[in-house]
Amino acid sequence: MTSLAVAQRSLGDPAQTFPLWPPLTSGCPVTSTAELAFPVEVDYSYADLSPEFRNVRSGPDIARWQELLPPLHAPTLGEGGTPLLEVDGVFVKDESRNPTWSHKDRLNRVTVSAAVGAGAPGIVVASSGNHGASAAAYAARAGLDAIVLGSAESPPAVQDFLRAYGAKVLSVPAEGRWPLMRQIVERLGYHPVSNLTVTHTGHPFGPEGYKSMAYELHDQLGRAPAAVFVPTGYAELLYGLWKGFRELRELGIAQSAPRLYSCESAVNAPLARAFADGVAAAKISYTSGSLAYAIGAGVSGYRGVVALRESGGAALTLTDDELVAARRRLAGQGLWAEVSSAAGLAGYRQLGEEFDGPVVCVSTSSGFKDMGVGTAVPETVEASWASVERLLT
Repeated sequence: MTSLAVAQRSLGDPAQTFPLWPPLTSGCPVTSTAELAFPVEVDYSYADLSPEFRNVRSGPDIARWQELLPPLHAPTLGEGGTPLLEVDGVFVKDESRNPTWSHKDRLNRVTVSAAVGAGAPGIVVASSGNHGASAAAYAARAGLDAIVLGSAESPPAVQDFLRAYGAKVLSVPAEGRWPLMRQIVERLGYHPVSNLTVTHTGHPFGPEGYKSMAYELHDQLGRAPAAVFVPTGYAELLYGLWKGFRELRELGIAQSAPRLYSCESAVNAPLARAFADGVAAAKISYTSGSLAYAIGAGVSGYRGVVALRESGGAALTLTDDELVAARRRLAGQGLWAEVSSAAGLAGYRQLGEEFDGPVVCVSTSSGFKDMGVGTAVPETVEASWASVERLLT
């Protein structure tokens, strides 16, 4: 199958369209202002969709959905095809089964493909965790250089993870990451796979990779779910899921589309602020300290507002206690999730609402990515039955 992608379309004004190449990594050049950046998304020739698309089954390598994805110039690492497991009467989509143990592999198969298609010598990413590791892996697979701008506070194990792929890692203050990334783009010609704008737009092709999760869920359930609870930072996953379900409904493949619920840390919740205030995006005073560092954000983007508004969903905010409790419940079912990744289940438990149909809670990444993992030194005890008894009491 070949991609049916034909153009980029502004979310600020859908009447504004642009050529498919080059990817508009600085947002919509027509509707964006110095204070507010509107994303663009990929548009397709839906009328040319083949009948075979309806019969595609979920599995590894998102290229199986190639017709409704941008061109995939980068090789696969086997992303996608993750399991759907029942926990407490809902379904958990376990994205830790991806190649670098997070949902970001779906996005980076697409964004690194954009870098290859644009002829860039490398990619640059601002990330202290999942996104950086995934981008580095896909860049290595595609034969591109990778520079990762991270934080000295990121987990040491994650920094080792990044370097294992040959990425060049710089730990710099948070306020300096994005200006430095712009210099790397301008001086070296590297392709940015992180946000470059004043409010979050992200890579225009990125959420298209997340659509594959919506397609998989429809296939795995045999229908669209009634609701999906999504751990949310910048809301690229949230929007990608919504676009995928919306496409399935508009193409007549699905009879309905789910309500989507963004699940943010209560410490930093810019999307909840923007949605409550009825504005396109919000900036807040970022506060560090939450265990859910992977979904911490000081700025939101318009994509999240669109997904919540069009799906009829809501913005939820979770305390660390709620997140840790949900993480513990997942672990009790054999799923080791990052604290941030437990936000989906935590949001469902907090809302306490019944739905007429299956409910999905997305778990985005492995507990390996959490702060402090691997730093505890176990106590050595006697090899005696008394030690076993103490262990069990």
